[in-house]
Amino acid sequence: MLATVAQARPPVQVKSAVDRLENTGSLGEYMVLPYAFAAESTDTVLGVGGMRKGFYQDQMLVGGIAFAGEESWGAFAGVWDYNTPWSDRLFVSVTGMLGYYPQHRAYTWPRELDLPPDVIRPGANDSSEDLFLESSGDSNWWEMRFDYVLPTGKGRDSAIAHYELEGGLLVSEGSGGPQWNPLEHGVTVATLRQYNRYQSFEYERAGDLDGTIHAFELGLLHDNTDFPINPSQGSWQYMALHHDPAWLDSEDQWTFVEAEAAKYVPLGEDRFARQRVLALNAWTGYSPSWRETTNDIGGVRIEDAPPYLEGASLGGFYRMRGYRDARFHDKASIYASAELRYTLRYNPVKDVDWLRFLRLDWFQLVGFVEGGRVAPDYDSELLEDWHSDVGLGLRAMTGGIVVRFDVGWSDEGSNAWVMVGHPF
Repeated sequence: MLATVAQARPPVQVKSAVDRLENTGSLGEYMVLPYAFAAESTDTVLGVGGMRKGFYQDQMLVGGIAFAGEESWGAFAGVWDYNTPWSDRLFVSVTGMLGYYPQHRAYTWPRELDLPPDVIRPGANDSSEDLFLESSGDSNWWEMRFDYVLPTGKGRDSAIAHYELEGGLLVSEGSGGPQWNPLEHGVTVATLRQYNRYQSFEYERAGDLDGTIHAFELGLLHDNTDFPINPSQGSWQYMALHHDPAWLDSEDQWTFVEAEAAKYVPLGEDRFARQRVLALNAWTGYSPSWRETTNDIGGVRIEDAPPYLEGASLGGFYRMRGYRDARFHDKASIYASAELRYTLRYNPVKDVDWLRFLRLDWFQLVGFVEGGRVAPDYDSELLEDWHSDVGLGLRAMTGGIVVRFDVGWSDEGSNAWVMVGHPF
């Protein structure tokens, strides 16, 4: 399965302007890339994607993709980090995607139906990989985010951090500090995000199943890494509260809280690597609104819970990459990951004239291992019976932007993901 999304974790990032010393023009950093893929949720599709950093404002990014096949199609567009004229610390991002898929899958159970008492709920930690909803249908989303850079640490004098790269690696001073002190080092960003999602499943006999969310996220990021786009040292922490008040055509009211952290340990160079980094990540989440009700014959219904793609969910292009998207979800979750990022000295396209438009500065080999689980409550059960996977990745710095191709293997098979940005 392949997916394409122009967003890394966490959803809010340090506002940055990147100066690639190899640049000879004034167009800023940009990338245009045609592609093709075949996945279980789509037929064979052809597409093109492009991004440009430094459009209109130095830190601003615009981008989009479009793809189409015999039945499937999709289009994505976004504007990130527009600095508002009424505050030099307030930034606005707007992104969205429309898509139709001939065979998309959901490990979930219709909310309006009681689950039989002898069936393990689809998506639960011990659920069967063969129990899911699958059909053709739409999958659309859009969001608007407001980020405010606090006047502390590296953000005290300027809300925008400036980085100089040579050969795709940082050569200027980083934005993180040698010690963890948000008042003196790093960048702290508060965010308010309003996000929306619509999905439909088309069935000839049963009719269409669909669902909509209109939720809010209030979060706080402290980033104390040297270069957030491709960190080689330091750490970051993120905490957030999500809430859907069941407004407009959203039918369920739910709440979800999460906390995430990452640490980067520099391992230096070697004969074949310009840079080696051990990257560590941990995440946990809990939905206090989640309720289970039981009918007279023992059937169970879930109420006031985040949908399967939101909340305490594992599987997909960020967490548990060896499993299908949102394979596991419940009231609570826990997750941990480690990556060894090995940036090669060898760059086979560096001196190829007709490929210079890619602005490809380095290739990076990545090995990763992940583990985690979901549970019906936030207790010691979260530390038992974890699922795990391992994987390999090939990543590249092109036009000041990291692109990645990751493959993960688990006890349920393998999955491949094409993305923009590191997973953390």
